[in-house]
Amino acid sequence: MKKLLSLVLSLMLLCSASALSDALPEETLFTPGVYQAEEQGFGGTVSVTVTVDEDEILSVAIEGPNETPTLGGVAVETMGQEIVAARTPHVDIVTGATVTSNAIIAAVTAALEQAGADITQLDMNAGRVLFIPGTYEAEAQGFGGPIHVIVTVSEDEILAVVIEGASETPTLGGVAVDTMDDLIKEARTPNVDGVSGATVTSTAIVAAVTEALTAAGADLTLLDDLRLDKEEDITREEKTIDTEIVIVGAGGAGMAAAIMAKQAGKDFVILEKMPYVGGNTTKATGGMNAAETHYQKEQGIEDSVELFAADTMKGGHDINDPELVRTLAEKSAEAIDWLDSIGAELPKISFSGGASTNRIHAPADGSAVGNYLVDKFYAKLKELGVSVMLNTEATELIMKDGKIAGVKAESDDAIYTINAKAVILATGGFGANEDMYTQYRPDLKGTVTTNAPGATGDGIVMAQAVGAALVDIEQIQLHPTVEQTTSMLITESVRGDGAILVNQGGKRFTNELLTRDAVSAAELAQEGCYAYILFDQHLRDNLKAIEKYVTNGLTVQADTIEELAEKLSIDPATLAETLKNWNEIVKNQNDTEFGRTTGMNNDLSTPPYYAIKIAPGIHHTMGGVKINTAAEVIDVNGNPIPGLFAAGEVTGGVHGGNRLGGNAVADIVIFGRIAAESAVAYTK
Repeated sequence: MKKLLSLVLSLMLLCSASALSDALPEETLFTPGVYQAEEQGFGGTVSVTVTVDEDEILSVAIEGPNETPTLGGVAVETMGQEIVAARTPHVDIVTGATVTSNAIIAAVTAALEQAGADITQLDMNAGRVLFIPGTYEAEAQGFGGPIHVIVTVSEDEILAVVIEGASETPTLGGVAVDTMDDLIKEARTPNVDGVSGATVTSTAIVAAVTEALTAAGADLTLLDDLRLDKEEDITREEKTIDTEIVIVGAGGAGMAAAIMAKQAGKDFVILEKMPYVGGNTTKATGGMNAAETHYQKEQGIEDSVELFAADTMKGGHDINDPELVRTLAEKSAEAIDWLDSIGAELPKISFSGGASTNRIHAPADGSAVGNYLVDKFYAKLKELGVSVMLNTEATELIMKDGKIAGVKAESDDAIYTINAKAVILATGGFGANEDMYTQYRPDLKGTVTTNAPGATGDGIVMAQAVGAALVDIEQIQLHPTVEQTTSMLITESVRGDGAILVNQGGKRFTNELLTRDAVSAAELAQEGCYAYILFDQHLRDNLKAIEKYVTNGLTVQADTIEELAEKLSIDPATLAETLKNWNEIVKNQNDTEFGRTTGMNNDLSTPPYYAIKIAPGIHHTMGGVKINTAAEVIDVNGNPIPGLFAAGEVTGGVHGGNRLGGNAVADIVIFGRIAAESAVAYTK
């Protein structure tokens, strides 16, 4: 009986499977019919009519009456038959008729997609070989140095992409080096989105992989058509996090605050909307202003808190908040000591525009202060076990009973409600948001910016939504030395260490170390609204930051000043006379024409000579959310918003109408620490 039952069940399953098989329709390649499409060819519109049955392309009729008979006309006459034979629109183009051939391929592709075709499947069915199997290498110039790629392919797959870029900054170009390999491999094309803020490195990676795949015989147009990373609808999960403090932004101020909060034993989360940490701090090049530091005392430099505060007020045209300025100056030496304690020493001291003495503190080798501090801060956070929620954008501050109660945030795969007692805004300024800064300064429309792409004013907008007051919001600073084709800032330390500015006539036109707004105005008054920053080999040897300008091809170099003048289309005799006069000024320490008294420790007499063409660019937004000396955010009625703190470029009041070089780094470190101390005290 059991055997019989087993047999019956088996027969039933077999019959059911057979019946199900008979009921299912066979998979087809096309919906039978006639389909038409058109594209722009070389001579005019190219029209195609494609006839298909369920699994065959029956015919392809192509019309292109305006094509040249011996070029585009050949593609019109021959490619239809080739497409029918290949059973895919991706056939070889006709040599000399690239535009028309590509138009035909695009039009036939559109027609077949109307017929329900999966073009990728057609290419696979046609057995098309995408690559010549093997390993291919190529190189392109990144931001920090050469980018080397090693690409391994089979006939139809990118098996491996290895990207080497040891000279890239870990938190910027290094992110592109670490992430773009998988993106390219998964997409099966080099044309993937680069990393925001690492455009030069991302572009170099794309160029190098493109070169390698071209050597492998790849058709890049076809690869883009076959890309596998087409967007799909993603349902984002809703998540709730409970913590004590939320720090919004992982730039310099946010990371300084996070280190302090962790050292205080607080539970917190730190959000960063970009795929890397650093924010605008990565763009800082010169150093950090501080007065009465142990480094100044050790080097015999006389300075005082009072002089630092006076210089800052004068530089800001006396519209700064005097209490915030006083706090900046008083806390600066303590902040230098704190940086020492986390391994971020700034012992090299030089002069910066608007200062009365040598006050700007930089890394020992003269490298850019921003990347240096970002690397040190991030390393300290990792040492402390703090992880940053990258690619996570805060969208709204949560208020309950008149107090801050957390933030709402979003990532690619989640929507967050983060409940907290306190929030620290460290989201930076809005110098990368043209729509926002032209609301306050329409005259700046179209001006290049040195800002990181994340500086879009998000924190200011969120704070306004809960009643925060703004201060000095229309005060936007131009930096005088910005290379215009790359928006790369030429650090103030170049002038502070002895460089001069000359116009197209080969003459100096200002005291190079006046405040940034004054030097920018002087440049804009020159013919063409630009200038050249001029320096020599001795200055290059003693300022590491210059190497990236040379590496990125921004400098013009010559063995003599006359040769340099010729390369710049400047009269050689005039430029030589200007340099001779400058070296005499340095020798005598007396600039009778423009009154320069600082940055004159060395003359410019060591060949070769260098020049970089520069003009002003948007650099810093001095205005923002109003705070007090405890970094509490102030509302429109003059009262602190309970639980809301802010630090760095998101705030206003510290810099007034013009920020002195070196004060931004002081701002983020000093007020980042204060914001953390205040938030910690508030949560208790």
